[in-house]
Amino acid sequence: MKQSMENDKKTRLEGLSEKIFLDRYALKDVTDQQVNVGDTVLVLTKDDPKFPQKEVGEVLSIDGLTITVGLRSGQVIETEQSKITKPLELTPEKMWDRLAKAIASVEKPKKQQEWTEKFRHVLDDWKLVPGGRIAAGAGASDELTLFNCYVIPSPKDSRGGIMETLSQMTEIMSRGGGVGINLSSLRPRRAVVKGVNGSSSGAVSWGGLFSYTTGLIEQGGSRRGALMLMLNDWHPDLLEFITVKQEMDLITNANLSVAVSNDFMKAVKEDLDWELVFPDTSDPEYDEVWDGNLQKWKELGKSVKVYKTLKAREIWHTIIESAWRSAEPGIVFMEYYNQMSNSWYFNPIISTNPCAEQGLPAWGVCNLSSINLAKFVKDGEVDWDALGETVEISVRFLDNVIDATPYHFEENKKIS
Repeated sequence: MKQSMENDKKTRLEGLSEKIFLDRYALKDVTDQQVNVGDTVLVLTKDDPKFPQKEVGEVLSIDGLTITVGLRSGQVIETEQSKITKPLELTPEKMWDRLAKAIASVEKPKKQQEWTEKFRHVLDDWKLVPGGRIAAGAGASDELTLFNCYVIPSPKDSRGGIMETLSQMTEIMSRGGGVGINLSSLRPRRAVVKGVNGSSSGAVSWGGLFSYTTGLIEQGGSRRGALMLMLNDWHPDLLEFITVKQEMDLITNANLSVAVSNDFMKAVKEDLDWELVFPDTSDPEYDEVWDGNLQKWKELGKSVKVYKTLKAREIWHTIIESAWRSAEPGIVFMEYYNQMSNSWYFNPIISTNPCAEQGLPAWGVCNLSSINLAKFVKDGEVDWDALGETVEISVRFLDNVIDATPYHFEENKKIS
């Protein structure tokens, strides 16, 4: 017991690191929530729906419904039980024990102990740093995904299709995953909608709906949802999309990126015209066939309507100026990405995850962890044997994540 206490003291995180660990990744007491004097707790000190603030503290006294907590800053506050979260894991070692056991649980029964020990070895001292969703979800809940991020299919261009995408996005985010969506399947602003004898509000406006909903979702009580919205460089709403973040109230909870083609970059270099186009929505097969893939639409011999013609450099300069003004949008060389992808012929990449480190097809997922290379340098030399062993075990670890994670959509399981 004494050795355990000394170990906890040695490895216990401090400051912001402690708060992030306890808030986002440590296992919580979400059932009994039995708080006692001396417990380390997270306290909601700013109950703001958009920007809540939590601090780490220690329970000093309990008087009926009033709990007095001494914060790490030295401040003493009185609060109530509903604003307190009790972490069950106070040190990384406790988390590593949980993760090793959970990820090894999908091995054959006779091999589980062996792989628990191997996984625990590479997790120790942050040699292998699992993705945040693995750290938060493995062994904690059957409802939490172990995949950091997802890309879901572009919305069908209908009210029902948009609501279906919204439902898919909400389901994934509520279980901890971030989502990427390419909006290029949605008809542009003021395009005719014959069914209601009116016109469309445009792809960007529906992006605002996805963004607003993202801001409402609290993932595991610790962070908001994460969303990437993308639009292809041929879409008629492109300029509106590029500049939308210069107005602070339209899309506030999403990252934005333009999906750029090789032809567009050629047009920029050669100062050529660039057509903003969209499929002919009066085509009798439009609702059935159109999925946002313009090339496939053209290959089927379907007609395309030109909405506007601009200089490619005008669009390019607008992207640059907007990125300078509002840090958005980013750009992704989507056509080149697919040319370099080994799944281009059956599973084209349509978007990236919210952090944009991985391009994914519809229903694709990010299975993330990092190897901390600094842990394998001794006296200025790389310990290649230790690094090689860690890489091998880490690959097995991530392979097991695919089996250990819950799947809330069968399509994700098939793609994985």
